Amino acid sequence: MRHAVLVASLLAAFGGPALAQAQAPACAPGGTPTTYPVTKKVEQQDMYHGTSIADPYRWLEDANSAETKEWVDAQNKVTQAYLGQIGERSAIKERLTKLWNYERYSVPYKESGRYFYSRNDGLQNQAVLYTMKSLSDEPRLLLDPNTLAADGTVALAGSAVSPDGKYLAYGTAASGSDWNEWKVRDIDTGKDLDDHLKWVKFSGASWTKDGKGFFYSRYDAPEESAKLAGINYFQKLYYHKIGTPQGEDTLVYDRPDEKEWGFGGEVSNDGKYLIITAYKGSAQKSRMFYKDLTKPGSKVVPLIDNFEAFYNFIDNDGPVFYFSTDKNATRSRLVAIDIRKPAEKRWKEIIPETAQTLVGVSLVNNQFIAEYLADARSVVKVMDRKGKLVRDIALPGIGSVSGFDGKRGDSETFYSFTGFTNPTTTYRLDMKTGASTVFRKPTVDFDPDAYETRQQFYTSRDGTKVPMFIVSKKGLKLDGSNPTYLYGYGGFNVSLTPGFSTANLAWMEMGGVYVVANLRGGGEYGQGWHTAGTKLHKQNVFDDFIGAAEWLVANKVTSPAKLAIGGGSNGGLLVGAAMTQRPELFAAAIPQVGVLDMLRFHKFTIGWAWISDYGSSDNADEFKALVKYSPLHNLKAGSCYPATMITTADHDDRVVPAHSFKFAAAAQAAQAGAAPILIRIDVKAGHGAGKPTTKLIEEVADRWGFLSRALRMNEPAKVAAK
Repeated sequence: MRHAVLVASLLAAFGGPALAQAQAPACAPGGTPTTYPVTKKVEQQDMYHGTSIADPYRWLEDANSAETKEWVDAQNKVTQAYLGQIGERSAIKERLTKLWNYERYSVPYKESGRYFYSRNDGLQNQAVLYTMKSLSDEPRLLLDPNTLAADGTVALAGSAVSPDGKYLAYGTAASGSDWNEWKVRDIDTGKDLDDHLKWVKFSGASWTKDGKGFFYSRYDAPEESAKLAGINYFQKLYYHKIGTPQGEDTLVYDRPDEKEWGFGGEVSNDGKYLIITAYKGSAQKSRMFYKDLTKPGSKVVPLIDNFEAFYNFIDNDGPVFYFSTDKNATRSRLVAIDIRKPAEKRWKEIIPETAQTLVGVSLVNNQFIAEYLADARSVVKVMDRKGKLVRDIALPGIGSVSGFDGKRGDSETFYSFTGFTNPTTTYRLDMKTGASTVFRKPTVDFDPDAYETRQQFYTSRDGTKVPMFIVSKKGLKLDGSNPTYLYGYGGFNVSLTPGFSTANLAWMEMGGVYVVANLRGGGEYGQGWHTAGTKLHKQNVFDDFIGAAEWLVANKVTSPAKLAIGGGSNGGLLVGAAMTQRPELFAAAIPQVGVLDMLRFHKFTIGWAWISDYGSSDNADEFKALVKYSPLHNLKAGSCYPATMITTADHDDRVVPAHSFKFAAAAQAAQAGAAPILIRIDVKAGHGAGKPTTKLIEEVADRWGFLSRALRMNEPAKVAAK
């Protein structure tokens, strides 16, 4: 059946912008079928554990070929022509631009008596980094990424200030690529030094106490033709001394016997130790090593030398290291390990596991700040060094926090709070009194009192209770007529918590309902919740998502004719699986930068690292599970799929665009209804990080414009009742 699906319809050689038109069967909702570029098919069969699988669009994996580029151009022309006919789009873009035009601030941090934070004045493509010597000082511009590229496609990808406050190490990413280049800026003069580091990926920078250099991780330089799709193995940890070329950097640690291991190096606040975290792919497990920086030539010493659990270094009292860990605690706890006697039986538990999920710990004012999730909402507690509660931090509602960075001698820290209808506000927390005061609060052109957020628990297919947030204008009528956008992720221990979005605000202003489902595979309830949505249990995630949709329909929040689904990356997989398993349940689907070919994802860039969540087609049992839900392999010729807009980008070296290319070609061939199957391919953009404001507004305007037509939002409500 899978072979028949992939070779059905549109059998023609690709040659220029040739077009083919799908025929609308009786199940189509009406309208004129969309015409698509004819996509050639090749005879490609792969054998998986005795099963032959066709891959007729394999040629689209070569993003650099002239043939693929021609196909991309032809597809974009079809998509832009379709979107250009949507009259509502211009008004949506205008409103988005107005909503987006407000000041946004990052959480400040302090180093050597200076404060640092970023600010976007509203419509700047990239946020600008500022510094000041006191909170009452006039901020001084330190780094403006908008000057690095005329079109705003170079973004700040990371930064670290030296302990003496003299230098800023900063990384930049061009066109959304995961590849970063790092430079060093003199903070007083604002001028860059000659230092220039390349081929850095998945790494920050951590300075030595003397400010003479920093640790970072990189890969060997790839072949030019493979830099966006070639597989990434053998990451290495280096030390860079200021004023020297990268070729003279010192290799601190690597594992030539372990190609999949990656490394992060962090210098302890007292400057005495380098703590090395080793990880393998995306698995939530780590090994911990350390190096005594007070002894020249000291060796790297294993501390936790297995991948049984996850560890996050918090701070240290000399040889006593504090870690948050899920070892023997699926919702995590804080432990102290004396590196002189590190046996597990000697570990001291400081903060025990609770019913809430511990997601972050810091040590400020000689007190621990513990951040928890309670049903996907943030809860923050301050505890003494023995783990005894000092106080709860009062938060202004249902929302999410971030920040609380600092050093043990600091008497202040900063954090942000955001909710679905609460623009992100930054606060200063006085650790002596526990009082929070507003540091920066934005003004957005909307009335938050006109909207409401409620949390609803529903039952998934196997009886599991799953929460979701439903956000809308107040006074929502439960008559099934509400256009609804259901969003999810469900993977890699990532928690979806409340957060403000001008894009979602515009959607609700249009009369839409925004829903976030907290699916298994995420981290909302700890490792047990995560693993229940991985590998052979991945179908639980799709069942949870479908269950949310069924609840929304059964309770007349919406109806299938008014329901759209969306998600990005792993969430793109989620949307692809849901729309192929239950196409009749949705009117529209937007899989963004999705992992859609589950048999070959591990063959590109960092895709192999996702095997911890997905499994691999190289394993017979995991192959059987993967092929049952892989979106590319479960499209059925002659089916009526919802209106679909697939989105990807030419510089996405996280989830390579081949996933979306092949899925779009196969879906267009399989579609028997009149609903369009479009692919929107952004240029000079990547997986999403660092995307300039102009591109974000364009993308959201296209998304809501597409849905306004797909959900018939300009038609009377009675349409939904049919």
